[in-house]
Amino acid sequence: MFRIMYYQPCIPPNTGNAIRIAANTGCELHLIEPLGFTMTDTQVKRAGLDYHEMANVTVHPDLETAWDRLRPERVFALSSHATRFYTDVEYRAGDVLMFGPEPTGLPDEVMADPHVTDQLRIPMLPDRRSMNLANATSVVLYEAWRQHGFDGAV
Repeated sequence: MFRIMYYQPCIPPNTGNAIRIAANTGCELHLIEPLGFTMTDTQVKRAGLDYHEMANVTVHPDLETAWDRLRPERVFALSSHATRFYTDVEYRAGDVLMFGPEPTGLPDEVMADPHVTDQLRIPMLPDRRSMNLANATSVVLYEAWRQHGFDGAV
């Protein structure tokens, strides 16, 4: 239904957790290289538990290849610097939810990419830098899925 995109992720357990999120929601997970680990990394496997076979995960060599393959209509880039809240969007099937690596987030050139439809933020208390990547993914993804009545869930 939705597409999660991690741009150059560098922390293996976060990607492992994202694999579980994708498996449990039916979303696609797209990883943009270079990765800060290998997909056979023990920490990725441990965090993903036995969900690897249930998840739809694609590793792309670069962002342009991902755009060519996905041909997205809408891409929402998540950033602590954005001004619009993730709850202000009416999500559609096929939307891409793009997250940057910890601890830097998405670089300016990715935020300015013409494929990016909008920049969104998750509200936090002042003087807080960011949320854990997998947690942030869950927050936004479950809002999008909630708007669709948790289609397909039990």
